[in-house]
Amino acid sequence: MAVESRFVVIRQGVEVETFMDKKAADEYDKMLDMADNLSAMFEQAPVELSESIREELSVYLAQNRDNVLIALQAKKAKVVHKKAATTSQKKTKIAAEAAADDTIEADADAKVVSESAVSAKTKKTKAITAKPASKGKPAVA
Repeated sequence: MAVESRFVVIRQGVEVETFMDKKAADEYDKMLDMADNLSAMFEQAPVELSESIREELSVYLAQNRDNVLIALQAKKAKVVHKKAATTSQKKTKIAAEAAADDTIEADADAKVVSESAVSAKTKKTKAITAKPASKGKPAVA
């Protein structure tokens, strides 16, 4: 027989939620306490809200309390580490530079090959077109 520990959140005598983890149960209970406090605050507001809207809004704000605190400027937003973004940008830049270098090297190799071919062809053409001077007769120019 297995033994399981369960943590039950009870509100006004009613079981609301059951958790296997005490920390999760405590966080949920705390969120419900915040929602109750927000609902009481909305009752005092000059804006008329139905009970269901008030409850939904209270629970939503309690579930998103970090974003609410940031919006109220009571808490600073978490800073995204630029180091990770910078590292990926550097890797991308290095990869782009390497690709460009490969292209430049390939272009340079092709240019050297074509220059060699042109040079060899020119030498061959010059050798064919050049006539040796005749031995007995002076060349007239």
